[in-house]
Amino acid sequence: MNLQSLESELKKRLDFPYTWGRKQSDEWDKKTKFIYQTKDFKSLENQCKDFDNELSNYAFNRWLNFWSAKAVESIFVSNSLVKKEDNPFSKTVDFYISEIPFDHKSSVFPRQFGKRFDYCLNHKKELIEWLYNNQSQQGRKHLENRLFIIFFDEKNGEHWKLKTELSLIKEKIEDYLGNFSKDNLVSLNLDSREILSDVIWIKA
Repeated sequence: MNLQSLESELKKRLDFPYTWGRKQSDEWDKKTKFIYQTKDFKSLENQCKDFDNELSNYAFNRWLNFWSAKAVESIFVSNSLVKKEDNPFSKTVDFYISEIPFDHKSSVFPRQFGKRFDYCLNHKKELIEWLYNNQSQQGRKHLENRLFIIFFDEKNGEHWKLKTELSLIKEKIEDYLGNFSKDNLVSLNLDSREILSDVIWIKA
């Protein structure tokens, strides 16, 4: 499925409310693991028909997050600066930019951070430290290099909808890679080890 077709499928998720009902957990991840093999939204709905609303919403959200993230990864690796990680099961590396390994994490702007968007633009390191400490728990938690893709809808506050805007995401990633320099990365010291990180803002 090409980027345009996938964007069309992802946008079908917009017709349903975006509610989690509960935090992500390994238990519910196992119950909804079929999302990894399900590319079209109609098939997703069919596989959720016997679920209650809470579990259906959980599956819908994981499906959107997973396939949007896969699109992000494919956009990166199509660039000449980027090499895909050979091990498809790696939990800490998705690709290498100028030989530097990175995992990537797509996330809506975290209101729990307690700061305004404009503040975060000027205090990126503070936000990144908060993200490492407060996101991706249980099986998804690690302290390795990570690029954060942060979605911010200034007008309506519906940040999650921007995960479907693959054309916009592609434009922002290409701009970022066109100006990439190791010297511009944020260096953190967590658990006595250096971590390199950065944020790519997807704002509308």
